[in-house]
Amino acid sequence: MLPALAALLMLISLSFSKIFVAKWDGPITPITADYVDRTLTKAEREGGTIYVLELNTPGGLAESMRRIVQRFQGSPLPVVVFVYPPGGRAASAGAIITVAADIAAMAPGTNIGAAHPVRIGGVPGEKEEKKAGKDVMEEKILQDMLAFVRSIAKEKGRNVEVVERMVKESLSLSSEEALKESVIDLIATDIRDLIKKVEGRKIKKLGREITVKIEGEEVVYLEENVKEELLKILTNPTVAYLLLMLGFYGIFFELYNPGAVVPGVVGAICLLLGLYGLSLISMNWLGLLLIILGVLLFVLELITPTFGALAVGGVISLALGSLFLIDPESPYGELPKTVIATVVLASAAFFLIAGRFGLKAQRRKKLTGAEGMLGERGEAITDFRKGRGKVLVHGEIWNAVSDEDVRKGDTVEVVEVMGLKLRVRKVSS
Repeated sequence: MLPALAALLMLISLSFSKIFVAKWDGPITPITADYVDRTLTKAEREGGTIYVLELNTPGGLAESMRRIVQRFQGSPLPVVVFVYPPGGRAASAGAIITVAADIAAMAPGTNIGAAHPVRIGGVPGEKEEKKAGKDVMEEKILQDMLAFVRSIAKEKGRNVEVVERMVKESLSLSSEEALKESVIDLIATDIRDLIKKVEGRKIKKLGREITVKIEGEEVVYLEENVKEELLKILTNPTVAYLLLMLGFYGIFFELYNPGAVVPGVVGAICLLLGLYGLSLISMNWLGLLLIILGVLLFVLELITPTFGALAVGGVISLALGSLFLIDPESPYGELPKTVIATVVLASAAFFLIAGRFGLKAQRRKKLTGAEGMLGERGEAITDFRKGRGKVLVHGEIWNAVSDEDVRKGDTVEVVEVMGLKLRVRKVSS
């Protein structure tokens, strides 16, 4: 009974074992770190036996790189970084991410290295720290990075001296050179070849030795979601800068040419996206501000005859804001696309249909009170003497004045209400 149960459990575990393969092609940014965290978490939760990151990057932010390395080190799954496709690279921050993997692999025709840290911008007191022409701050950054890569290389059994040269001297190696210098573990032509060559390897992780057994397991590819694809574009420094400038130009053009509408709408949306791309506002603030802008554009559409231009801008802004507002890795998950689409369409319908009916009702001629008397017609019930007489309007007798000669029985029209007196004019019946 027990052997049969054990066999059944083993069969079930094997049926759920999977190789999860993620792919990142582009600079290392906060979005990269979020993507790696999301996909690695998915692999851990859904019975993955190994996590593979196909990497092709020119490098990027050191802080994002450190987040990725820390995530690798904290995962119970064996992590493989595969520099792929042929012709790709793992430069700068990407080189350190590759070195930090439990198993580092490269495709033929790829290269790794050139990881010297580059400081972006200046810091207060920088001039005071320069001594004899040597930038002390840059030296501090370099030494901090060297200590970081030394600890990683030692832990993973890499060639510490060569890895240090990649940082200190911007050394770059081909896949064959990297394998020869023990910077990586293997060279593979594609994911299938990688699986074959990884099979049976032993790694040490979190105080235990793991033997990789993955041959024959299902391969699950983890694609970037819509949100990550959009944010990946926005966080490109060139795109973020252009969006920011386009935003300023659009708003300035609208201010100098009121009523143009389209430049102002496009400018406001681009300005917010550019601010996020340059890390001046967080993703949650971006989502909230875009939603507020979307609602504001809908309201302006009600009171401004723009033939739908503001409404289109409101739909785009509200949709983007809803997409960016909630973190997919929150305890409640991301907002379903169907919910976002429904809310956006319902909001557009409300403001464009219900709102317009409301405005028409407000603009409709009032039927009660003094305002309701204007334009109403009645009958003179006395001859007007010295411009004064009495008229019957809405079944009520009013004292009235007129600049015209009005006789009893004439048809008159109310042109002004003056307290309890009406000003009328004679009209043809």
